[in-house]
Amino acid sequence: MRAHLPILPILIPFAAALLQMACTRLAWQRAIGLAATVLLLLACIWLTALSDDGLLRVYALGDWPAPYGIVLVVDRLAAMMTLLCAILGLATLLYASAGFDARGQHFHPLFQLQLVGLCGAFLTGDLFNLFVFFEVMLLASYTLLAHGGGLARTRAGIAYVVLNLIGSALFLIALGLLYATLGTLNLADMASRLLGPQHDVALSRVAFALLIAVFALKAGLLPLSFWLQPTYSAAGAPVAALFAIMTKVGIVAILRVQAVALAPAMPDLLAGWLTPLALATVGFAALGTLVADRLRALAAWLVLLSAGSLLLTPVHASQQVATAAIYYLLQSTLTGAAFFLVAGLIARQRADGGDYFRAGPPVASWIRIAFLVVAASAAGLPPFAGFVGKLMLLTTLRQTPAGTAIWIVLLGAGFLVMAALARQGCTLLWKPQALRLAATPAPAVGWQRALATLLLVAAAPLLAIFAGPLSAYAQRTASQLHAPGAYVAGVLGAQR
Repeated sequence: MRAHLPILPILIPFAAALLQMACTRLAWQRAIGLAATVLLLLACIWLTALSDDGLLRVYALGDWPAPYGIVLVVDRLAAMMTLLCAILGLATLLYASAGFDARGQHFHPLFQLQLVGLCGAFLTGDLFNLFVFFEVMLLASYTLLAHGGGLARTRAGIAYVVLNLIGSALFLIALGLLYATLGTLNLADMASRLLGPQHDVALSRVAFALLIAVFALKAGLLPLSFWLQPTYSAAGAPVAALFAIMTKVGIVAILRVQAVALAPAMPDLLAGWLTPLALATVGFAALGTLVADRLRALAAWLVLLSAGSLLLTPVHASQQVATAAIYYLLQSTLTGAAFFLVAGLIARQRADGGDYFRAGPPVASWIRIAFLVVAASAAGLPPFAGFVGKLMLLTTLRQTPAGTAIWIVLLGAGFLVMAALARQGCTLLWKPQALRLAATPAPAVGWQRALATLLLVAAAPLLAIFAGPLSAYAQRTASQLHAPGAYVAGVLGAQR
């Protein structure tokens, strides 16, 4: 079983999707989905624990050796991201199984296929299969976005589909150029060949520039980010919460390609343009929080802000910056997902008032406390994980050439986010509550929605309490990420 562990994060949700498509009863689909997601979580915990020994685990499908066959590569970063995906998957599926899944057909198989695409994108060792898993992930997300219907979701879905189809076309063009000049799409083999003289350097740079542009589109880098806020704010609460990790797929892909292939051979490819665009993304998202008209839209802007903050890091090929980025990635993803679930609970309790920023019926006290926790973490206030993550980023980026600009933008953005959350939170939750009639009690939240939301909200204090061991793990992950020689030798030498 241990030898086949690297493929389980892909195999488990794929098998669950097949079983769910064979079932017609929603209750059976729910049971299969929840059982499969628990198994996925256990497999990812096991994989993460094993990968902490520092060994690179290469799984060759069909026993074809790299670079000729399809390989899955598990290091600390890949294992950590699959575990994060499993945690989000379990929480959001538990929330959705309380009734959201009944609003349309085929929710559960598509949800599992979304997990297949996400886990596969983090585990794959070659760029063509990264494209395949991207498409699996995106095809499932198209339908999940539209689940429940509505004009807003249809409009957001059309823009989302069109932009991602353009991104997929550019991805294929980049892959074609890379294969034409390097003769391989295995990332380790590409890194090895880029250091040799027998390739067209100019064509390789163009191909990698296109590839980074595609990843930047997935991550939401300005000016390719206009799709993100309408899409995430239109999606249902559990779907939007799962989508919180989708921007991180593009960011992790940039980090991986930069560390393994670009840093040794093309260290200047990201210099001069990525940092200014990332800062612009942070500023744009911070301003967006001030004009958001509902809590779910504000949460979408926060996801974009976290993506912009993370995109400040790939240019700087250092273990210290990567360590801060990995910790910030963990806390920002969980905080963003928790925000969407809290917004869903508030909308349910306020009925017709929804999660719009206007006075309305009151919500349960524990939901207000959950909002305060995730809001404080998102704004970077102590003692929560958002403060620790932002402090780590600011500290490690201080000595970089753009350090002053980064400090000004990140601190200014944090102030704007804090102001937006304080103002709109007061309007949403603490305005005079005379609008609810005594005869119309608030709709019940239900234990599934409550448990799913509290599971993610708890990440804000827990990641801060365990910041020491998590930072140490992030440091070991960054050290392994920035050892491209070991990655190349592990992949290409694993089957030889």
